[in-house]
Amino acid sequence: MSATVGNSGELRVIAARRSNVQQLREIWQYRELLLGLVRKELKVRYKNSVLGFFWSMAQPVFLLCVYSLVFSILGAGFADFAIWILCGLVVWTLVSTTLSTSVQSITQNQHLVSKVAFPRAVMPLATLGSAVVHFMLQSLAFAIVLVVVRHDVDWSFMWLLPIAVGVLTLFLASLALLLSTINVYARDTQHLLDLALIAMFWANPIVYEYQLSSTWFVDHGWPAWTPLLNPFTSVIIVFQRAIYGSAFVGDRQLLPDEGQLWYLGNLGILFLVAVVCCVVGLRMFDKAEGNFAEIL
Repeated sequence: MSATVGNSGELRVIAARRSNVQQLREIWQYRELLLGLVRKELKVRYKNSVLGFFWSMAQPVFLLCVYSLVFSILGAGFADFAIWILCGLVVWTLVSTTLSTSVQSITQNQHLVSKVAFPRAVMPLATLGSAVVHFMLQSLAFAIVLVVVRHDVDWSFMWLLPIAVGVLTLFLASLALLLSTINVYARDTQHLLDLALIAMFWANPIVYEYQLSSTWFVDHGWPAWTPLLNPFTSVIIVFQRAIYGSAFVGDRQLLPDEGQLWYLGNLGILFLVAVVCCVVGLRMFDKAEGNFAEIL
């Protein structure tokens, strides 16, 4: 790292550029710090809480009861509609929690940025790690619910779930790096993200079926695959197809009546997008990291 004096006389920090491989090696070397920050995130979230992690596991059960009651009163939805919604909500909770916490991960830890030498990328990645832990707890609670209510999943599609989670995690890691970097320079990012998350929730087939949105786009002159331009849709429909267990309810089509390879292909496309975003995110983070302390 070096410093130069600009035309106006101010001191400007210039950090040595590192390749993506070098950055990943540094993150791996500081994996113990990363795990420590993940534990810190978890402890802060449930500080002075009597039940602790139980709240993460209780959320799916609570939502199942609420949605079952609400939609039974409204007379809307279809068979096992609460299960359908939870398939999407479990995924969306991971997405929204990661993005909303990672965007402020650098700005909220400016005391560490200015005083301790370590790869700053571990801070947004720690928020992702914390969100993944909550996702695992909620998934466990969801699995218990499925056993209790004796809901049949489609085991032929279940092998796609870990792949979907892995691809989503990689994609979220890249977004965490990008958002945390941008927010250092433009603090409005975190506020814009709050609004974007509201819009993104309704852009995903969670409270409505994928086939309904696909039909709407076709009726308005768009291709049937237009909903898949939303990167999170590919993951959500995999969860719905595997856990809800069917693409149809009677004569009503909920999801594309395609085989496992079609769903896997969508995840493959998202994986390529995630890799590109990760490369861009690491490059952008590396370029900006040297000036974090000065800006903060």
